[in-house]
Amino acid sequence: MRSSRRHPLLVPALLCAFAALGARPTDATDTGAGSGAGAEVIRLYEDAAAATRRYEEGRRAAEAQRARARRYERLLDRQREETAVINEDLGRIARAQYRGGGLPLTARMLLADDPDELMRGQRAVRQADLAVDRAIGRSRRAEARLAADEARAEAAWRGLEQRNTELAALKQDIARRLAAARSRLQGEAAASVAAGTCPGAVRPDRPETRFSRPWVAPVETYDLSASFGSGGTRWAHRHTGQDFAVPVGTPVRSAGAGRVVRVSCGGAFGIQVVVQHPDGYCTQYAHLSAVTVDPGDRVGTGEWVGQSGDTGNSTGPHLHFEVRVTPEPGSALDPVPWLARRGVSL
Repeated sequence: MRSSRRHPLLVPALLCAFAALGARPTDATDTGAGSGAGAEVIRLYEDAAAATRRYEEGRRAAEAQRARARRYERLLDRQREETAVINEDLGRIARAQYRGGGLPLTARMLLADDPDELMRGQRAVRQADLAVDRAIGRSRRAEARLAADEARAEAAWRGLEQRNTELAALKQDIARRLAAARSRLQGEAAASVAAGTCPGAVRPDRPETRFSRPWVAPVETYDLSASFGSGGTRWAHRHTGQDFAVPVGTPVRSAGAGRVVRVSCGGAFGIQVVVQHPDGYCTQYAHLSAVTVDPGDRVGTGEWVGQSGDTGNSTGPHLHFEVRVTPEPGSALDPVPWLARRGVSL
């Protein structure tokens, strides 16, 4: 059964890990061809990270603009309702004035039974008229301001949408060029293995990574593919590890603290690293495209030991991860429950 698990990918980790691919191998027959490809991968990852940040910032800003535009529209709707009520009141006042305004005010005063009452009523009508006029003026000014605010919000939203469209196109172009650079890096790794000139360890500068737990998954973002014990034509007997489907160049990290006891290339596992842990168990990381450690190195939990690849007996980019009782093949355990007992759920 195929399962997957996603984890946030640390962009700085990727940048430093790919920097390792740009360093020169220790073998004297190396021509240095990997340096240019590694540098290109680093630059592309920097561009992709920057474009992604800008895209996400623009997307959040566009959402905020849309929310403001919706608020403006709701305010405008309320103002229109209030204005309609005021206009209706004004219409009633005007109709009442029309019905009672057939005679001049002087004549109505002479004919009135109570001229003082008539004058008080007339003053009340004038005050009501003034109040209505002021309310209408305020409403119209508020509506004009809100309409202007809404227009500005809509213009800003359109600008952000255009920017995000451009950034999405930029990300696609970067992804295309990154895929091409990865392909070249894998080709160089495969050529090194075929020629028997395995690249030595490279030491990328990278920020120190500390984990609060003693064990971690060997890669951060992955799909689980071939599992322990599964059958297939690629293996002489049964599959001896757990495969993690990841792109070429993905940083591979030590599942726990320990000492590097083997770094080698060739054969079914291609480029591989084996780490022995204090409890006696060993973990293997195979089908790599490059390594960042040498035999005898001490590594901490989560420290990089190499980059994933497609070397050896492999039908696609992935990390082959084993847990062994000894450093040698033939003593493998199912790594999924082994990691689960140590608090790592795949």
